Amino acid sequence: MAEVKILIEGYAKETKNGWIANSSVVFIKSNRKNIIVDPGFDREKLLNELRKEKLKISDIDFVFLTHGHIDHSLLAGIFENAKIIDELCVYQKDSITKHNGIIPDTDIKVIRTPGHMEEHCSLVVNTEKGIYVVAGDVFWWLENEKQEIDINKPDSDPEHMNIKKLIESRKKLLKIADYVIPGHGKVFKVEK
Repeated sequence: MAEVKILIEGYAKETKNGWIANSSVVFIKSNRKNIIVDPGFDREKLLNELRKEKLKISDIDFVFLTHGHIDHSLLAGIFENAKIIDELCVYQKDSITKHNGIIPDTDIKVIRTPGHMEEHCSLVVNTEKGIYVVAGDVFWWLENEKQEIDINKPDSDPEHMNIKKLIESRKKLLKIADYVIPGHGKVFKVEK
């Protein structure tokens, strides 16, 4: 069974001139493989959290990206030994191969969850505690926003999103998950 640990709880706060934000950064250990999900873009904070876990950047086997927004993906390249994984492929140096919906050498499922962006995807992770879904920006909340599950909640990026697909992705994840780790906000238990 895999282990899941949130290294950085994602946050997002609108300011007068932009945003203060970073994605949830998640560490998963599965079949002796170390996986970082959405490494974000706060390098100092990420490196501090890795040190607390006694991990070096060279210890990471895979970096999984739920989507390409910079607040989720900027630091993917610091993990020099890691293969990068997105919705369809595994990237290593100049090699691109399909992963067929599973992170290689693990039982972690990659599922498409379009809406926030067309290429958005999420992870399904079986643990002793239950099924965790690392959802990226299928679910997110602003700082100090009440964290309520509203499948019809509009997206923060209406130019790129498709609300109909986002609602379907939210429904799909809520059916699968015991726990959801949102792109920005606290992990929540799904009440069935």
